[in-house]
Amino acid sequence: MKAIIPVAGAGTKLRPHTYTQPKALIPLAGKTILSIIIDQLQEARITDFVFIIGYLGEKIQDYVKEKYPNLNCHFVQQNERHGTGHAINLTKEIVGDDEVLIVLGDTIAEYDIKEVVNTPHSMLGVKKVDDPRNFGVAEIDEDGFISRVVEKPAIPKSNMALVGVYKIKETGFLFSCIQKIIDADIKSYDEFNLTDALECMIQNGVKFQPFKVQNWFDCGKKETLLESNATLLKKFGGNVTEKHAFENTIIIPPVSIGEGCDIKNSVIGPNVAIGENSRLNHAIIKDSIIGSYSNLYEIVLNTSLIGSDAEVRGVSRSLNIGDNTAIDLGGGAKS
Repeated sequence: MKAIIPVAGAGTKLRPHTYTQPKALIPLAGKTILSIIIDQLQEARITDFVFIIGYLGEKIQDYVKEKYPNLNCHFVQQNERHGTGHAINLTKEIVGDDEVLIVLGDTIAEYDIKEVVNTPHSMLGVKKVDDPRNFGVAEIDEDGFISRVVEKPAIPKSNMALVGVYKIKETGFLFSCIQKIIDADIKSYDEFNLTDALECMIQNGVKFQPFKVQNWFDCGKKETLLESNATLLKKFGGNVTEKHAFENTIIIPPVSIGEGCDIKNSVIGPNVAIGENSRLNHAIIKDSIIGSYSNLYEIVLNTSLIGSDAEVRGVSRSLNIGDNTAIDLGGGAKS
């Protein structure tokens, strides 16, 4: 089995952070979105990975090669973004006839991955949502199989959303259906969508079982990213306790602090993740994510997302600041 992880998207809802960093590499609970996905797949002993890259793709390549030097991986370039179906189709020669587990690069979900991998049927991950109109939706028949999937229906007939995890056994059929929708120019929201290819498979007799995920973490915008950060810090436990070596500083767990940080005269937590080699002095921070190599002084932050290589001084508010930015509320701002 091969894992396919599409990470070519521009992540427009997380700007300004995604101007300089792929969405999959946004820090989350002391890790990155991508590392959480890879670690989860490795738990199921999946060793072959195909990454579909595009926007800032070289950063994805560098990150994977540095953090996972022993990973058997391929990188496929999606130069023009025409949807998830188009992206998956680019992996055809690498995948061949192997079964695949497709995990969208901004999808973090909790489920029994070993059970999914070992089940004899193709499977689609689902989660009940209040408003399914913004998602791909799965309709389930009385026998427990998926009878139809549709992308972002105006009038949904089901509240079971597709979470972005797809186990496909009939890969030849998958690529045939993707090619069919491309040749026929069948688009959803002006893209060749994977959901339409799956619907083609279902209508031609392929059986899909749904599997319900326990939790599904939305990493697509600032507010939900911070909520996911808090939940995952509680799950992972953070990496810092009240006993620490930071001068005159109180830590309120769960907190994750990267290597090489210098923190003084501060109160950190709860639900804070700080990247490596950042410096904080006279700071009170909670419910926030701080990037690497950032400098924060005389600051009170709540529900904030601060990029890497940022410098912020003299502020008390909720902020959303990208990489390589300097803000001094005592004397103006520059970037």
